[in-house]
Amino acid sequence: MSRDNIAFVRTHMLPESPPPAAERGAVKWLRENLFSSVGNTVLTLVAAYVVIMLVVSSAPWFYNGIWDSPSLSACREMLDGRTGACFAVLTERWNQLLFGFKYPPALYWRPTLAFVLLFVALAPVLFYRYMPRGLLILTGLYPFIAYWLIWGGSLMVPVFALLGVLAGALVYRRMLTVSAGVAVLAGIVAAMVVWWAAGRVTPSLADVMALQPVASRDMGGFMINLMLGVICVSLSLPFGILLALGRQSSMPIIKWICVVFIEFIRGVPLITLLFVANVVLAYFLPPGTTFDLILRVIIMITMFASAYIAEVIRGGLAALPRGQYEAADSLGLDYAQAMQFVILPQALKISIPGIVNVAVGLFKDTTLVSIISMFDIVGMIRGPILASTEWNGVYWELFGFACVLFFITCYGISQYSQWLERELRTDHR
Repeated sequence: MSRDNIAFVRTHMLPESPPPAAERGAVKWLRENLFSSVGNTVLTLVAAYVVIMLVVSSAPWFYNGIWDSPSLSACREMLDGRTGACFAVLTERWNQLLFGFKYPPALYWRPTLAFVLLFVALAPVLFYRYMPRGLLILTGLYPFIAYWLIWGGSLMVPVFALLGVLAGALVYRRMLTVSAGVAVLAGIVAAMVVWWAAGRVTPSLADVMALQPVASRDMGGFMINLMLGVICVSLSLPFGILLALGRQSSMPIIKWICVVFIEFIRGVPLITLLFVANVVLAYFLPPGTTFDLILRVIIMITMFASAYIAEVIRGGLAALPRGQYEAADSLGLDYAQAMQFVILPQALKISIPGIVNVAVGLFKDTTLVSIISMFDIVGMIRGPILASTEWNGVYWELFGFACVLFFITCYGISQYSQWLERELRTDHR
């Protein structure tokens, strides 16, 4: 056999060659996302031109900005005809923008601590797969701790409020074997009894670990927006679930109560409900009754958001195939168990985008409270700050600061919802 007929078999693999420069890195990303076609190329160039013009035009406004000035007139003198922002209003009035103009400066640490603890309390709920279950105890205690820190007063007030909730939950679980409706009523009655008894005892314990009390009318700034957003979103979700389930109930009375409530609330502007909370609601209370304005606003905003979340969750329930309900029945689950373990987890996963959309819209709508003389961040800008002789005429800096705060919060909520959707994906596409 000749040497030419002997085949050669390679004994080792050759190293992989790098892809061409046009098929890797930034060049590939630009080619696929910005210059993939003639139309995309034109749009990319036009958008780049607009962005460059905006940056070039606004750069002097930021670069020449004045951060230390006692008034707008002094700021303009420092600029001496140049284009520049007067950021000094932010350094001078930051505390009013965040906490209002009446909240005692010496007590700023209390709402700040409540804000920090909010993330610690939310972590076991938002990242439940990665956090110890024991931290859920702090989540349950947080509303009472936050109330004590922000409003002050005796520690016994939130303690007795917590005892009422625990008593109601305990009675509910004991009576659940009888009937779900009876268990709910019994739990509410038990909580009301504890709170009634606490109202008799609390005045004598007013000095027990008491913090300096702060009235609701003394609160303001972005703190009000955060309080309303967190409280109303947290309350509207369970109420929205109950309304959605009630609207699909086979019991006519419950169904029509939920239908009328949802359709009425969705047909009324939020600003109308806020005016009702501010003015009309007082006419339905006994003479001399004091009903905190923040509490009235929380009730109205929660009702408003609950109606919208109920419709979002109803859409998630309707999207589930009928086989899921039949599967729950085949396992011998009753209605409450089927909803808890089979139906609602799937419906809520489908409803995440809609729920987040309502939550973001609700948080931005908290600025409407400035219409009813509550000094949130927009109310502070339009009221005490712009009404002062020192800063009358400053608009872009103040409203830009408010936009940044709302954008950071809403963008964070949006990014978390997208992460949660990826975490809950069960397909492998």
